[in-house]
Amino acid sequence: MNLPTDVRADPPGSLWKRRKTPTATRAYRCQCGRPVFFRNSRCLACGTPLGYEVQRERVLPLQPGPQQGSWQLRGDNSAALYHRCRNFETAAGCNWLVPYTPGVPDDHGGNGLCVSCNLDRTIPDLSFEDNGQLWAKFEAAKRRLVAQLLALGLPLASRVNQDPERGLAFDFLRTPAGGPRVMTGHADGIITLDIEEADDARREALRAALREPYRTLLGHCRHEVGHYYWDRLIRDTPWLGDYRALFGDERQDYAGALRRNYEQGPPADWAQHFVSGYASCHPWEDWAETWAHYLHMTDTLDTALSFGLDADEVEIDDEPFGLDALWRPDDAGAAPFLEFVNSWIQLTSVLNELSRSMGQPDFYPFVLSRAVVGKLQFVHLVIRAARADKHQNGPQPTQGMPR
Repeated sequence: MNLPTDVRADPPGSLWKRRKTPTATRAYRCQCGRPVFFRNSRCLACGTPLGYEVQRERVLPLQPGPQQGSWQLRGDNSAALYHRCRNFETAAGCNWLVPYTPGVPDDHGGNGLCVSCNLDRTIPDLSFEDNGQLWAKFEAAKRRLVAQLLALGLPLASRVNQDPERGLAFDFLRTPAGGPRVMTGHADGIITLDIEEADDARREALRAALREPYRTLLGHCRHEVGHYYWDRLIRDTPWLGDYRALFGDERQDYAGALRRNYEQGPPADWAQHFVSGYASCHPWEDWAETWAHYLHMTDTLDTALSFGLDADEVEIDDEPFGLDALWRPDDAGAAPFLEFVNSWIQLTSVLNELSRSMGQPDFYPFVLSRAVVGKLQFVHLVIRAARADKHQNGPQPTQGMPR
């Protein structure tokens, strides 16, 4: 199929060595000059209020605006005003900003929710004390996910009140006493997450029981949203034939494949073909796992660049992948993509050693095979095409609307 070659569509992390600067920075500063971070709502050094501004993709210092309950960006000469997300006052503690609408009372306009929180269809019962703490951990992971999806230029709209047919929504649930267990998964644009996994001890027990090398809340979010974007970007599109050639035919029995995986485990040679053992059980899971790893890689490399970590400075001998490892070696962006992959391997090799120096598990307990690199390039090109299509057709709504 014809692939767009707009270099502006290369997503965050893909130009690691050429540009030396991240596409979406993860390093921010307060007006006092001290560093602040993605999760912060107040500078710990000087007490200045902070908020994440979605369009600028930055945590920025705030000052009270002229209207009650409104905020302005400190030092900004524009007339832009903001509210805090309505979930700032809840257990979620959301630090994102919502554009202020004049004449709208203190419900922040519409439902008062930011881009990320507006994706929530169901939240847990907060009358149970620990539900709020568990939900807050998942919301923090989801905010990082949503910020990355927006930076990648992917289509994103709420299934709750923006696009009921093709939008995305989250259900944060907890298994009731004596009731059926909540199963994490995706179906028809709804991602269901079991908030009990936000309990570190429970999640670690599950990781060990399932013999997984890695299990995190952000990993869950990235994996499940991969299923959503398979529906949006692969199913019933010209990409489907290439997907089946590379990942396999998704029409094979899914329930049976999962059952065999849990009963028998992955095939002995899975590491030669898949990014994880779980990816080997079905083409849908192979896509979702590969997608999640691509998001891990792009966000981590962007973060590294944001703080001045450069793969060129890493002194480690390894054999880099060449063009023959790629699915489309003749693509115009093949060389930068290879730099991205090889830089990731260099960086994570050192980070793994640093983790071992602290007696901790490996930072990235995976090995990328040639087959996986080809699949990662496929994901890269699908995202690049989606970004180009979004630019061509105009941006989609990202702000919360009245329910």
